[in-house]
Amino acid sequence: MAERVSLPLPSQSQLSPTTTMALLGAASSSARIIPSVSLSSSSRSFFSLSSSSSKLQCLRSSPRISHLFLNQRRAEVRVSSGGYGTVSAPKSVASDPDQLKSAREDIKELLNSKFCHPILIRLGWHDAGTYNKNIEEWPQRGGANGSLRFEIELKHGANAGLVNALKLLQPIKDKYSGVTYADLFQLAGATAVEEAGGPKIPMKYGRVDVSGPEQCPEEGRLPDAGPPSPADHLRQVFYRMGLNDKEIVALSGAHTLGRSRPDRSGWGKPETKYTKDGPGAPGGQSWTVQWLKFDNSYFKDIKEKKDEDLLVLPTDAALFEDPSFKVYAEKYAEDQEAFFKDYAEAHAKLSNLGAKFDPPEGIVIDDSPNAGAEKFVAAKYSTGKE
Repeated sequence: MAERVSLPLPSQSQLSPTTTMALLGAASSSARIIPSVSLSSSSRSFFSLSSSSSKLQCLRSSPRISHLFLNQRRAEVRVSSGGYGTVSAPKSVASDPDQLKSAREDIKELLNSKFCHPILIRLGWHDAGTYNKNIEEWPQRGGANGSLRFEIELKHGANAGLVNALKLLQPIKDKYSGVTYADLFQLAGATAVEEAGGPKIPMKYGRVDVSGPEQCPEEGRLPDAGPPSPADHLRQVFYRMGLNDKEIVALSGAHTLGRSRPDRSGWGKPETKYTKDGPGAPGGQSWTVQWLKFDNSYFKDIKEKKDEDLLVLPTDAALFEDPSFKVYAEKYAEDQEAFFKDYAEAHAKLSNLGAKFDPPEGIVIDDSPNAGAEKFVAAKYSTGKE
């Protein structure tokens, strides 16, 4: 059993090596420090692929993650033999526009070195995708509020592996304390799309963070990859968010990026000729050949179903089997410009779901939000068709 004590914040030298933990935060609410795990730039389905067998390995806290929550005077600490600390979240504040711009440049550098575009998109999507339009109160309604930084939500089956994305972004959060987690997650996802050659996303910022793990949504709000009735399941989940059929199909097109790993989701092959050499940690099965390039090849490849090394989930196949979904899927397979336009609008809408903005109108950091993005040369990093 863990023993709970409340005490002032000591200096680093006063901490015992056997209880290495961050004693940071107000005593009103608490969250366990995120365990240290090995990094991987791979990703599976952006919206879930939940698996009951997915578990977050409990390892000792790393020094970097021990600084998740800064600038606090007192902390409520839980001491246990497992070597974990319990810290409270910082008070919510709006993001600083200049720090948002600087953080975006650091995210670009991270993407160029780690090729982590897919998992950063997935992080932003899963933070926002818990939104329930039928719940008015914040933060009970879920959505883009930074709750995914807490271990209790990271341990949801649908979020397996996303602790890696958090660890990739944590140094940037440490550097720019004037950027909320909620904004950082959405900034990273939008930047990843753009840097991979996708459309410019008309984003706004100023999202307020939730303050503690007790404000995290319950498990089960994200979609599954293999439900009995895939089209009905997609509608049930996305309609709850206030999204429509066109937006469901457009957002599904982001599977043009990334890979599914069977050890996390139960879906896909351990490796294919397109993923065996990485970049990043090798392995997994991708939806497309050039799985670091954002284009409309997802719809083309799903429609053809000619390559056994490319992944087609039940929810992917449903896009060409359901009459309403098929109208949009066929359109996007033929017209990349139409896909980019609809995707950019749907992504921006998703990123705002459930968020509380300060100021209420949000913060825009782009002078020309619809400007074209510089294209990412994915052919340099992912294998072409044989």
